[in-house]
Amino acid sequence: MATAEPIIMPGYQGEYIHGPYDDPDGEHERPQYVGAVGVEQAFELFSAAAPEGWRVELVEGEIYVVPPANGEHEEIVSELSGQVRDHDRGLGRYTGIGLNVPGASRTGHVIPDLVIAPKGSFHDEDEWHESAPVILVAEVTSGSTAARDRETKIRGYARAGIPVYLLIDREESEVVVFSEPDGADYSKALRHKLGLAVPLPAPLGFELDTSEF
Repeated sequence: MATAEPIIMPGYQGEYIHGPYDDPDGEHERPQYVGAVGVEQAFELFSAAAPEGWRVELVEGEIYVVPPANGEHEEIVSELSGQVRDHDRGLGRYTGIGLNVPGASRTGHVIPDLVIAPKGSFHDEDEWHESAPVILVAEVTSGSTAARDRETKIRGYARAGIPVYLLIDREESEVVVFSEPDGADYSKALRHKLGLAVPLPAPLGFELDTSEF
């Protein structure tokens, strides 16, 4: 069976949409949702129908349905989470948390690879959370998400005022630390070779050892 790829729905304005993932072998009939569907409605439909473990995001007005990450990706996220824990046990380390971020549509919905915020910041039953308590978001690139992690997600994170966006770019073998959000961008973007110690600015303020990445 062919490998499933992320589905992108740029600027959707059609009259019907297919289900959350293509069937490469054509073995199953695609479900259809009939009627005039805006991007927010389409996002809700895709979210409801996505397979377990897949992420559905609305980034700058486009819908992305992304399959589960591989083991190497998750090892990096785990290592990063552990180093934050060792630095400050008062911080929560969240994977799978949905955030609302301002975007090209009425709102954006993103699920970062890792969210750092004070413990108890998301002690509710909401699916999508305001980003006010977040002090850092991190993304670890893969072949299918790298362009979005490097470009479009920056805008929403900056608009939301998230102090630090940490990009671990496996394809480029570098770590980029974005800080000082200003409008739809960050004023600072410091690049470091993957494998070295990477200083993280306040409010974290410690050196991240990327040699295990």
